Parts: sequence; C-alpha cells; structure tokens
Amino acid sequence: MGRMERSCFTLDLGAIRRNAETLLRAAEGAELWAVVKAEGYGHGAVDVSKAALEAGATALCVATLPEALHLRAALRNARILVMGPVSERELGEARVARLELVAADGQVPEGVRVHLKIDTGMGRWGLSELPSPTRDVVGVMSHLASAESDPAFTQLQVARFREATAGLSSLTRHLANSAAVLRFAEARFDAVRCGIALYGISPFGTDPSHDGLEPALRWESYVALAKRLDPGESTGYGRRYVADRPTWIGVVPVGYADGFRRDMSGTDVLVDGVRRRVVGTISMDALAVVLDGPVESGTPVTLVGDGVLVEEHARVADTIAYEVAVGLNTRSGRARRVAVDG
Repeated sequence: MGRMERSCFTLDLGAIRRNAETLLRAAEGAELWAVVKAEGYGHGAVDVSKAALEAGATALCVATLPEALHLRAALRNARILVMGPVSERELGEARVARLELVAADGQVPEGVRVHLKIDTGMGRWGLSELPSPTRDVVGVMSHLASAESDPAFTQLQVARFREATAGLSSLTRHLANSAAVLRFAEARFDAVRCGIALYGISPFGTDPSHDGLEPALRWESYVALAKRLDPGESTGYGRRYVADRPTWIGVVPVGYADGFRRDMSGTDVLVDGVRRRVVGTISMDALAVVLDGPVESGTPVTLVGDGVLVEEHARVADTIAYEVAVGLNTRSGRARRVAVDG
C-alpha cells in the first residue's frame, strides 16, 4: 500500500460556503461577518475568507493587526475589522491598510473607521457606557458571554445592548456570535459575527448537522507500523496502556506537536474506515490505536472527518471544540494543507 502524507489537512471550500449560506438564512436580513482569527480557527484564514465572501459575507473579523495585514495582502478590497487592541505604534499601519478598529477602553483613534464596544456582561473588553460617537465611528458592538448555555443571561445582555444603543440607528449594531445567530433572533441586530459555525463545528458541542452545519476540515494520516503486544507488554511513555491479552496496535506518525493533544487518548479515529480507539500516552510525533489484527503499513487513518468530529475529541479532552481546532498544526512544515472545492 502506498505511503500517505504523515499529516494532511483538507479544507472543503464548498462546506465553508454552504455554512455561510446557512448562517445568512438564520440571520434573517442581518449581514454576516466572518470571524477568521487564529488562522481561520486553524483552517486557513485566506481560503476561508474568500469562500465566505463568495457566499455573501460582507466583512472579516480578526483579533490582531498582523492577522489583518495578512488578509489585506491577499484581499485588497475586503472589509476587515480588528477586534483586539491595537497599539499607538500600529495605528499608522492600520490606517494605510484601510482596517477598521474597536475602541474598548475610552480611547477612540482618529483617521480610521471605529466600532465602539460596550461591556454588557462579558466582563472583558468593553466600555461601561458609550461615549458620543465621533465622525469616525461606524459601528457599536458587544460580546455575549454564554449564548451557547445560558438563555436568561443572554437575553439580559441583548436587552442591555438594545437599551445602550437606542438612538444609534445610523451605526451598525452587532452583537450575535454563532450560538446567538442560531438560537436568539433578538440578538441579530444589523450584523452577526460568526466564527465556529462557519467551519461546521457546533458552538453547542453537539453534532453540527443538528443545525444544518457541515464540517469543513479533514485530517488524515496512516498506520506506519502494526505491532503485536503480548500480555503485560505496553506501548508509549509511562506504560499507560498495558495489554491484558494478545493485542495488535497501529502506530500513527502524528502526535501532540501536530495538534493531537495528550488528553485526547481514548478518543476514536478511523483506520481504513473503521472506528478504532486511541490508547496510551500521545507522544510528540506518534499515537497508538488498537487493531483487530495486523494491517499493512500505509493503511489510511482519518483523525477528523467522515463522521469523526472535532466535538468528539473535545469531549474526551474535557475542553471545547474551539481549542482543539485552533491547536491543529496546519501552519508549519509538519503538515500538508490543501483546499478543495467540494
């Protein structure tokens, strides 16, 4: 069997577009702003941005100035909002690149389009009350703390935002994240900022198909070695998995340096299309799966895709799918990343 790539990520641009269209339908007339920070949640910011814009998104949101400049180099005319703090030293670059910035600390920069951010309950970035908008202010925003889990507090934040922005109808008001777009019609206002759902990952940690979302990323590797363990023999550091009967294991050349976290031991992957359990300690560059018997070197392994969800891995790791996704090492010489139009 021919050897596959040790770590290969495939981004389905069609899935990104279809997710964007699903979110636009849910937004019911509000604009869709695609959140593509953290290299597009590990998926590839430029590719995701182009697909989202093709599907009807009207702006891109990132966290840092370098992220925005990276996008601007590829997308000369896109509307790009930097949601995190920008230093005085960076303001000149932001102006030249025609970026939009967020004012969350009382200082409203001049000569650049600005969105005022009010804290309605997130307890993080944001003003306690809105100042009078200057001529550079084009939007007003806030951020929801628990739209995926706490309806009552979400409704309180929506009410606070509506009250705080009353009389500012000339400005674009934006509050909703992915969870709120899908669950809270009253949170949609003029624009919605969607990240995790755009990638086909559920903001609720459930099966994304329940909300009409389609996972956009596949992660594949292969079995580099199949090995028989006798009773009492182990695999991996710390001997965390010891065979209690004759057991075949497959060694896959992917580990925590590639984003397959140590705390995901016990999750499932697919070996030649069949679910197999990951066992033992995840190494920096390898993991082990239990097999029914020997397999050939080069047998394909699907780490994400074909029904193996990021959400499942996150539950095993006792974390959220966001953290698993952005931790995938799609951005170094350790992996190949391709985009396809599916």
